[in-house]
Amino acid sequence: MTTAPYAELARVTRNGVVESRHFGSVVVLDPSGAVALRAGVPDEPVLPRSTLKPVQALACLAAVEAAGDASPLAGVLAGPALAIAAGSHTGDDRHVAVVRDLLTAAGLTEEALGCPADWPEDEATRERLIRDGEQRSRIRMNCSGKHAAMLVAAVARGWSTDDYLAPGHPLQREIAAAVERLAGVPVSAVAVDGCGAPLFGLPLTGLARTFQALATAAPGSHEARVAEAMRTHPEYVGGWHGHPNTDLMRALPGILAKGGAEGVLGVATPDGYAVAVKAIDGSPRATTVIALAALAEAGADVHGAPELRRVPVLGGGEPVGAVTAAIDRSSPDAATTS
Repeated sequence: MTTAPYAELARVTRNGVVESRHFGSVVVLDPSGAVALRAGVPDEPVLPRSTLKPVQALACLAAVEAAGDASPLAGVLAGPALAIAAGSHTGDDRHVAVVRDLLTAAGLTEEALGCPADWPEDEATRERLIRDGEQRSRIRMNCSGKHAAMLVAAVARGWSTDDYLAPGHPLQREIAAAVERLAGVPVSAVAVDGCGAPLFGLPLTGLARTFQALATAAPGSHEARVAEAMRTHPEYVGGWHGHPNTDLMRALPGILAKGGAEGVLGVATPDGYAVAVKAIDGSPRATTVIALAALAEAGADVHGAPELRRVPVLGGGEPVGAVTAAIDRSSPDAATTS
């Protein structure tokens, strides 16, 4: 059992009573790269889960472009296709169409996807499929865009596709190198993500540095192109209805946001503020609230998203409270750099 001094980050109140509290760690970098705010233990390694998808997408993009302009797959990873490679889509038919086009371009079918079969996260789509007698499928799984991009990259470079998820595969080695380059620290652990892909552990400070690098990258770079695809097509990063990453990027144009399972979130503003959050209980319900509060306290302009600064708590279908940020920076590990 760890004794790490995690900080209180958010509270859940119901009719004025504190019902629950979320603990964890958070760190904000200012545009110079200095730590502007920290709470908990942001230098402790975490498993970022899908928060690292933008880095996986840029490694796939770099691999495809290394095959040269003459490659039949040149230019395939662009627009919605690049956004969905960096996203966790909700399985809408429009998402599936983009994933299927990527597989077709690579000369592959859905059977090549290494992710598990799943129902779409979009409720209306899921209910329709169930009514129609459909079954879980790999292409509806929220990570299928990332997997399709990995397959495109493997085909473009002439690498094997049946083992593209092996940590020793050339593509996964390139992804690991990209993670370390952007984070500025070595990978602390290699695990297996829920979708079956290799998962690279990092401290939250390295994750924040990664999002800062993506959000402020030089125009035309792979990092900038991934960021621009996400900003331009946020519905392919998440979904059309009530997805927190999509809603945040819609509310604050230019911002970059990507969350992952087990309460991880990375956000960066176009002027270079970056925040990384880990809720130690694994719940994502407060991570956007925490990230926006931490950014605001550090000096970032996030005033355009007031509706995302609290999550309503309902009683009988009516608001009776809220999930709000309560970042405790009184622990010995907490510090502010001005």
